[in-house]
Amino acid sequence: MFSIKTFLTTVFASIFSMLFMLNGQAQNTSYDIVIYGGTSAGIAAAIQSSRMGKSVLIIEPSNRLGGLTTGGLGATDIGNKQAIGGISREFYRNIKQYYARPENWKWQKPEEYKQSRNKQGEDAMWTFEPSAAVKVYEQMMAPEKIDVVYQQRLNRDNGVKKQGQKIVEIEMESGQKYRGKMFIDATYEGDLLATAGVTYTYGRESNTEYGETLNGVQANDYSITLGRKVSLNSVHHNFIDGVDPYIVKGDPSSGLLPFIVKGGPGIDGQGDKGIQAYCFRMTLTDHPENRIPFRKPDDYNELEYELLFRNYEAAQGPIEEMYPYGDKLVPWINSAMPNRKTDTNNQKGFSTDFIGQNHDYPEASYEERERIIDRHRSYQQGLMWTLAYHPRIPEKVREVVSQWGTCKDEYEREDGWQQQLYIREARRMLSDYVMSQHDCEGLKVADDPVSLAAYGMDSHQVQRYVDANGYVQNEGNVEAHGFPPYPISYRSIIPKKGECNNLLIPVCVSSTHIAFGSIRMEPVFMILGQSAATAAALAIENETDVHSLDYNVLKARLLKDKQVLAHEKQ
Repeated sequence: MFSIKTFLTTVFASIFSMLFMLNGQAQNTSYDIVIYGGTSAGIAAAIQSSRMGKSVLIIEPSNRLGGLTTGGLGATDIGNKQAIGGISREFYRNIKQYYARPENWKWQKPEEYKQSRNKQGEDAMWTFEPSAAVKVYEQMMAPEKIDVVYQQRLNRDNGVKKQGQKIVEIEMESGQKYRGKMFIDATYEGDLLATAGVTYTYGRESNTEYGETLNGVQANDYSITLGRKVSLNSVHHNFIDGVDPYIVKGDPSSGLLPFIVKGGPGIDGQGDKGIQAYCFRMTLTDHPENRIPFRKPDDYNELEYELLFRNYEAAQGPIEEMYPYGDKLVPWINSAMPNRKTDTNNQKGFSTDFIGQNHDYPEASYEERERIIDRHRSYQQGLMWTLAYHPRIPEKVREVVSQWGTCKDEYEREDGWQQQLYIREARRMLSDYVMSQHDCEGLKVADDPVSLAAYGMDSHQVQRYVDANGYVQNEGNVEAHGFPPYPISYRSIIPKKGECNNLLIPVCVSSTHIAFGSIRMEPVFMILGQSAATAAALAIENETDVHSLDYNVLKARLLKDKQVLAHEKQ
């Protein structure tokens, strides 16, 4: 339930947007560069557009900029810090400067915070509170000429007006129209690219489509790739052996417990439309003055957590020996952020990922997406209340989890939960260069890089099923690491030739499911946002389109702006 504060904030944001469109800067509805989506990529693109002297507008469908970077993902997924340059690295340097100021430590002394991702003497800081990210982005945008409108959603039926291959105008659900010379789709969903008629896909390709080994259904335990053992359906994110899937234990006629699919997982390596699971990256605190205790949601259904109970009950021996890694009691990764807060993520077989309940999200209507988001929040609220207070949860677990709660000072909802769901993957463009497992492993190397990616190929679980032994299993997890940073092609952030010649896509890049699992990190999205804006500005200056832009001209400007386009071994 929303608080009056949240309601008023939403109303004022809407009024502000309307006033903004009627006064001053917002009277201008024609720009050099129009960015749809105020994610981290959208912000970086806007900053770069302004620095290159172009008029720029960010259209943000919500009332908060920054996407996941300001929505709970404070434990930056990096891979290799050498790969991060330009505006992206500037952001993390500014985070370090933010925490160098004593007034920004309210709930903790700086020396009490143990930085897990920083080394002494680094020029940047890689862990932060969502509120810190908001302030740093505001600081970076302040000297720039960037117009922003909030709570404006694209008309996905016919809201893109094109002349030939060129977008000339986009229209919002409100009827507001914006014209531009260049457009950037910086959303996690890819709504602008889809409405513009650009080719895209979603789900998992079969391994045979691009000659991969880590795509499609992944029900086997391990795979050998380039001589490395790759963790697939691993114990890191699966159940203890012997967890019964039926409502009445041992009785298939009683029906399956919630969220288990009928039948097996499918043929290994076969493609499907499954989407790796979403969750909220929770911002928690154990500080009594800032903590909101976990609450049971109004629609709580105990049966939805029966698998959690049974997973604990299946443990042999002391509860601390359930898992040989990570938190041995609680199914989470509770990464410490400054001011006694966390970035809390999924881990183990039954955790914060709402497995299998997001498959309709990429193509869903706005209203359907909101229902999916609300359902994810309710599930996760119920999970946290269960872990903290339910008598069937081991007492040692309850003692730990009940010390935590959401934060009073981070988000605008009275329950302390954020609006931004972790959209790990939705649509992916299909362009003239499709990034694949071969790029990640260095078997194919793009000759027109606009960024480096440096994280391992990573996919969360996609579905939950009954195995041949009659027990519950998760399927879809892949964790393949151990390769150096690799280039992302310029052709993977622009549509196929002949489809749209003034649109760039720095988030829903042209890639396979498993390659996107490596690319899809917030620092990389910022880098790609900056590169997309650079290409857009140069295309305007050279009176050409994104396909005809001379790559050497683009490369020179990217390097001038301290982008990193090649990996140098140390």
